[in-house]
Amino acid sequence: MSQRADICSSSGLPLVDKKSTAFPCPECGYSIGRSEQCRVQAVEYVCPECGFVGP
Repeated sequence: MSQRADICSSSGLPLVDKKSTAFPCPECGYSIGRSEQCRVQAVEYVCPECGFVGP
């Protein structure tokens, strides 16, 4: 698995607040970063490694 993401995979914002998160891609394990705003709004993300699309 890659290093923990430090930017949101959807918006490109830095993951600095407590409610942001990073988790492994369900398909390949690449680290996906999600800001609080993108998580709450269910903004889609695309894994840059394998192309998996998630909510």
